[in-house]
Amino acid sequence: MGTNNPPLSPEDVERFGPDPLTSFRTNLASVEERITLACARAGRDRASVRLLPITKTVPAHILRYAFDVGISTFGENKIQEAMTKCEALHDLAIDWSIVGHLQTNKAKYLTRFAREFHALDSLRLADLLNTRLEREDRFLDVYVQVNTSGEDSKFGLHPNALLPFVETLDQVPRLRPCGLMTLALFSSDMAKVRPCFILLRRLRDKAVKHNAALTGLSMGMTGDFEEAIEEGATVVRVGQAIFGKRPTPDGHYWPGFVPTDRGIEP
Repeated sequence: MGTNNPPLSPEDVERFGPDPLTSFRTNLASVEERITLACARAGRDRASVRLLPITKTVPAHILRYAFDVGISTFGENKIQEAMTKCEALHDLAIDWSIVGHLQTNKAKYLTRFAREFHALDSLRLADLLNTRLEREDRFLDVYVQVNTSGEDSKFGLHPNALLPFVETLDQVPRLRPCGLMTLALFSSDMAKVRPCFILLRRLRDKAVKHNAALTGLSMGMTGDFEEAIEEGATVVRVGQAIFGKRPTPDGHYWPGFVPTDRGIEP
């Protein structure tokens, strides 16, 4: 599947190694194995969990290597970064997912290229997206974001606001509800993290009675996706376990956290 990958810069080699193709293939296989084992522990079919690779901060030319190892859906947090990469990679058959908070003034950009959106958290945003989608004669798969950790730093609906919000989704027919999404508490203590996943699952079980399409659970990232699967995740959003540590202040999912029992890299 050659895509005429460009030569690597010294910065690329430092971050991704001299052979990104082999690194990504190895890392992807490791993540797939961990998903399979987590499904087995939970008594679930592997096919019930979708891996969504998160490509934030990974340069577009490096993503060509990811495409060559079979990754064709890229998840991005920031709409501008996603748009730039989409343009740079227009020759590849890629599905784009936006998983981060979206300001209402950016709705018009998302609807031009994204296949799904994992952070729907207001009726105003839903209305804006629906209007843009009507103009473009498109549909958009969406997950409703819920703040299950109770942290002020996190976006998402308050759990008590979910069911009233779900009742409004019939008003935005261009949005195709797929389920709920959450960001768990950032902690290496799984006893504190799991309750976030358990709460989302319970909320989903209530929400699906009001909208039968809300079956999905988008939860779990590099540091906790196995626990999320054990609690019912249907989509896990994994970036650093595939593409390596990000060159950002929060580059480690949890600074210094390296559980040795499963060999999880930060």
